[in-house]
Amino acid sequence: MNVAIRYAAGSDIGCSRENNEDSGYAGARLIAVADGMGGYAGGEVASSTVIGSLRSLDADTPNDDLVGSLGRAVAEANEKLRTAREERPDLSRMGTTLTAMLWAGTSVALAHIGDSRGYLLRDGELFQITQDHTMDELLKAEAEQSGGVADPAETSRLSHVLYRVLDGRDDREPDLRLREARLGDRYLLCSDGLSGPVDAQTIYEVLSAEAEPSDAVRRLIQIARDNGGPDNITGVVADVVEAEHVTERPGPVTVGAAAQA
Repeated sequence: MNVAIRYAAGSDIGCSRENNEDSGYAGARLIAVADGMGGYAGGEVASSTVIGSLRSLDADTPNDDLVGSLGRAVAEANEKLRTAREERPDLSRMGTTLTAMLWAGTSVALAHIGDSRGYLLRDGELFQITQDHTMDELLKAEAEQSGGVADPAETSRLSHVLYRVLDGRDDREPDLRLREARLGDRYLLCSDGLSGPVDAQTIYEVLSAEAEPSDAVRRLIQIARDNGGPDNITGVVADVVEAEHVTERPGPVTVGAAAQA
């Protein structure tokens, strides 16, 4: 089956931040969102460095090496962060999340680290296809494995504390796996500035109602702003369609801090 993706990306500073530390990318083979952190300038550098490094993947990639190609690219991006930290001590606290998908036909590699998210709308159902690397999720998983229940007060306190990000240090391994896409699938990658203020039901309703990826992105960003917009807001939407139905092939789209780099 000859398939392609129709995509759109958008980013907004939100209602409370002075600068945009998010970065996003959407192209014919690669979609990605990175949410930077680390104080003034640090987050922008981290997210834009990683997205800038991954952009070279937006080309034909052998089907049998999608996961390997994406994994190596993430490792190279993390190495660039290490170099940047060494050259600029003021960036010592910087880091970034990353959620990225690399496509080849109906095969797609997914890389994820941090608390940006990936969602899939398929056959009228919405699925979260990533797991947040936050301390509360780690505590819940550990409690479940031992047959217990995590302390709600403790998990609430740790809900925004990340235990895994890209920050130039060793052993920053993302979750990596290969997925099989289907015609009609719609994917959303977003920073927590979107998934925080916009609940899963609303995400489902918007992704179901808006036919155009660009309209879905714009509406989700606006809803996040209407709900307070406490953080930077970035989203990428990609639809899996038959290649012959893609009459216009726009170039890649870069948004957020990476668009200014």
